[in-house]
This record gives sequence, structure tokens and C-alpha cells, in this order.
Amino acid sequence: MRSLPFSNRLKLRAPVSAAATRSVLLPAAALACLLSPSVCAQQAEPQSSSPPPVVVQPGAPGQPTRELPPETRAKLPPLSAKDVEFMQGMIMHHAQAVEMTALIESHTENKELRLLGARISHSQSEEIKFMERWLTARGEPTSMPTHEMPGMSMPGMDMSSHQMLMPGMLTPKQMDALRKARGAEFDRLFLTGMIQHHTGALVMVKDLFDAAGAGQDAELFSFATDVDSGQRAEIRIMQKMLGEKPAEEKR
Repeated sequence: MRSLPFSNRLKLRAPVSAAATRSVLLPAAALACLLSPSVCAQQAEPQSSSPPPVVVQPGAPGQPTRELPPETRAKLPPLSAKDVEFMQGMIMHHAQAVEMTALIESHTENKELRLLGARISHSQSEEIKFMERWLTARGEPTSMPTHEMPGMSMPGMDMSSHQMLMPGMLTPKQMDALRKARGAEFDRLFLTGMIQHHTGALVMVKDLFDAAGAGQDAELFSFATDVDSGQRAEIRIMQKMLGEKPAEEKR
């Protein structure tokens, strides 16, 4: 019988060698499981990709932090009725400011006033969205029931109106005068009206923080303080545009 070339003999033998290797390895693996069941158990159990998260609660001043169970879930702080009232009222308050700024483009050519109006419109529109999200996340309506609107005896408050306005908001009569004005007269009415409007927002923030148990929510506290500082700064700008001395400089 004629022998095969050496290269052909290698091709025939290679599969046999692989099969032989597998036949040796498989019993060896099975033997390892018999000798050490814990090894097989470790191989069968999926390994966790990362350790469970650690929840740490900061301690009081001078006290150590405390590690909480992994299943701990964050909870929203309790609300006071004043918190909800403040946010609902401020949405309505901001909405009128945005309505006032919408008149600027067609009522005046004053570039400085246009820039200010764009700034107020953008900031207060974004704040309205934030307040609506805040209330919705807490299961509260975004508008205040009419019967709960507090009546405030401030300049700009029309007490004979069926709709009780928030502090500083322009009355229907004032808004009508603003819509009819043009040029320099519009500029004057807008600036005096917006100063009145912003001053009312400062009153609302003060009332919030003066109420027992109100303003404790971190997001609400940060928002209210931002409203206070931002609107104080804009009042100073508008007073200078009117040629008035800011209140701080009059002292």
C-alpha cells in the first residue's frame, strides 16, 4: 500500500489530536467539580459588576455621618400651605410681567428698554417652567384657586376688581394704559409699572420667609432668594433708566 505524503498525514491527524485533547480536558473539568464543588458554584454564580451604593447621611454640626441601608430612598421634604401658595401666586405674577414685555417690540424703539425687556421675559418664562415642574412633582395644581387669592392693599391693587391680584401686579386699568401708550410715554409707564411689579415680588418672598415652617424646601429656598436678589438688581437698573436714585443711594 502506497503511503500518503507527510503533509496529508498531518491533515488527517490534526482533528484526531483536537478531539483527543477535548476528551482529556472535559473529564478533568468534571473531576475538578467532584473534588471541589465550591469551585463550580463560584463559576456558576454571576459576579456582581459593582458593589451596592452607599447612602450616607450627613451628621449635625460636630456629629459624624451615618451610613444608611442601601434601600434608602430620598424623600421630598414636607410642604407647608404657604410654599404651594407662593409658587402658584408667583406663576401668575410672572405671567403678567411676560405679558408686559411682549408689548415692547411694537410700542417703543428704545434699545435699552428692549434689551431689559428681553432679559425679563426670558428669565421669568424659564422660572414659570421651573415653578410648574416643582408643583407638579409634588402633586399640586399649578394655578391658585380664585377664592384663595390673597387681597393685598398695595399700590396697583384694584380692590373693587373681582380678581384679587398678587402684590404689585398692575390693575386692568394700568395694563390698558400701557397698551395704549407709545414711545416715551410707554417707556415711562413700563418702567414705573415694572418697578411696582418687582417690588410686589419682594413682598411675596418676604411673606414666604416670615411664615412659620415655610421656605424649608431647598429648591424653593434657592429659587426665592434668587428672585429676591435678581429683582432688586433689575429695580436699580430701571430706577436709573428713569433718572431716579436707587433707594440704597438715597440713604
